[in-house]
Amino acid sequence: MCNPMPEPICLVENVNGSLCVNEKAIKYLSRNNQPVVVVSVVGLYRTGKSYLLNRLAGKPTGFALGSTIESKTKGIWMWCMPHPNNAEQSLVLLDTEGLGDIDKGDSKNDAWIFCLAVLLSSTLVYNSRGTIDNQAVENLHYVSELAKQIKIKSPAASANEAEEEEEEEEKDEESQFVQFFPNFIWAVRDFSLELVIEKRGQVTEDDYLDFALQLKKGLKYTHYNLPRECIRHYFPSRKCFVFPMPASQDTFVQLENLHESELLPKFLDVTQHFRDYVFDASKIKTLKGGYQVTGRKEKEQAELLRQQCKAEEQRKQEMEQLMKEEKDHYQQRIQQLEKKFKEEQFLQQLELERALESKLNEQKQLVEKGFNEKSKQMEQEIEQLKREKEKQSYNVLSDLIMPLVDTAANVLSTVLQYKLTRKGLPNVIQP
Repeated sequence: MCNPMPEPICLVENVNGSLCVNEKAIKYLSRNNQPVVVVSVVGLYRTGKSYLLNRLAGKPTGFALGSTIESKTKGIWMWCMPHPNNAEQSLVLLDTEGLGDIDKGDSKNDAWIFCLAVLLSSTLVYNSRGTIDNQAVENLHYVSELAKQIKIKSPAASANEAEEEEEEEEKDEESQFVQFFPNFIWAVRDFSLELVIEKRGQVTEDDYLDFALQLKKGLKYTHYNLPRECIRHYFPSRKCFVFPMPASQDTFVQLENLHESELLPKFLDVTQHFRDYVFDASKIKTLKGGYQVTGRKEKEQAELLRQQCKAEEQRKQEMEQLMKEEKDHYQQRIQQLEKKFKEEQFLQQLELERALESKLNEQKQLVEKGFNEKSKQMEQEIEQLKREKEKQSYNVLSDLIMPLVDTAANVLSTVLQYKLTRKGLPNVIQP
């Protein structure tokens, strides 16, 4: 028989990014021999997860609510009570720390909290606000990391069996995951649109979810399709509920203080339908081999998961350290190669400069030699031109000027003789 808890207690503490199971919660679970139905609510911080769980519990208060922008729930909180529809079962409600808390800023820690909620639950409720648009699906990217975070192996397997199991892991690992995954419910809070899809008209809430998870063809949509493929594959059983605003905007901040009569009737109708479905569809949590989980088993599973988380975290730290060392070694090797390359490049450059200098000197010598030869040749040509000029000047004197001088002398002699004859002077000038 399950002794109802007066209020929730912390099941998994989250201290400085490390997850550890609360001993008080372990002691309580160890006293419960009834099969348990586990319902957890996950989602972004400050989206009303705790209030939705209080509605499931049928209590106005219980899980801590917050009216500020700061996340209230830390770690994973548990509230055990008799199952409303089956006295032979216990109902365990799990309130998880809000994902994407900017104050924490640790996506790895968020991924582990999400994985723990998946493994511990019979039904997983993903809580979001507004609409199921691409951003809302992107916010559920943790589902794409489940295969990396979760490894399902038999704890009693021998070494050979472990090797065989590792070989088979690549083939059917994901199919093993689905066997233990919970039912999936997407709860859309503060929904204010009409459930109408173009060319299809009015649709149901489930149609709305399936439409949002449709895949697109083409390699360019790989990133777009990844979270949708994971949700469709890991959670074949999917359900959607759209909740209207629970109250007017003026009273919305202090929901836990509102009486039922102050809540909007449509919100109460959807909430009741949601509660009925959760309690009817949620099955007893089972383990590999079909073993039903009791409070003691839940305690053992929580502890086992904590140990696995710790071991996985250590393994990741070791891998990160190894990768860091490999990276450092690689960088050192690159630096050595760069240094060697620069040295060889410098030597090659120096050799090229020497070869260039040698060629320039050789060219200079050739130019100087060629200039001297050309200078001598020009001097010879100048001397030749001078000689030709002198020769040409002499020829002009003998061929042109001297005949003119002779002619002028003859003319002068004739004129003088004529003048002397007229004066009766003796001819003193011989012809």
